[in-house]
Amino acid sequence: MSTRLFTKGRLAAVIIVAILLVDQAIKVWVKTHMSLHESIHVFDWFYISFIENNGMAFGMQLGSKIVLSLFRVAAIGVLTYYIYRQVRKPGVRVLYIVLLSMVLAGAAGNLIDCMFYGLLFNESSPYYVSYFVDFGTGYAPFLMGKVVDMFYFPLIVSTWPDWMPVVGGHDFVFFSPVFNFADASISVAVVLLLLFCRGELSHITLKE
Repeated sequence: MSTRLFTKGRLAAVIIVAILLVDQAIKVWVKTHMSLHESIHVFDWFYISFIENNGMAFGMQLGSKIVLSLFRVAAIGVLTYYIYRQVRKPGVRVLYIVLLSMVLAGAAGNLIDCMFYGLLFNESSPYYVSYFVDFGTGYAPFLMGKVVDMFYFPLIVSTWPDWMPVVGGHDFVFFSPVFNFADASISVAVVLLLLFCRGELSHITLKE
């Protein structure tokens, strides 16, 4: 293997491992230091708010938990194979490898929650802080754990004008989803892929 190809592969591995370590460190700290729904005020536009969800990124729900977890496993497997192929191909831009690795790491970070958190932790509660338990004696079986979210950015908090139909007089929060580091990694990478790697995306294939 040439030095150039080795460098691309090593870079992808370093990015994936680094994102996973940061993501899991944040999640474990939140899980073991905050009660469910507890919120820490950092700035008026930034809170650490501990929630858990069964669904997709940013707390969205999509189908059954087991189906979603199995879909994640399959998607991560396909993306891993695709990145491996891209690393081996000459002429592939480093930026493309970096952004694909960010997507893979983010997806894997949330999958780790689903795979192991139910086996490692007791059930989270608003009344106490969760803690580690003997492996396999936690709150959920394999692939059924909940994803930990914590970043909340209510950039604009206001009220809809009374004259507006349906929503008039109701509270309005611009960017209300609560998300985690893995979600952020995926979102940033996807946006940058669409902006700067449209050529590569238009020729996606798992073949050489």
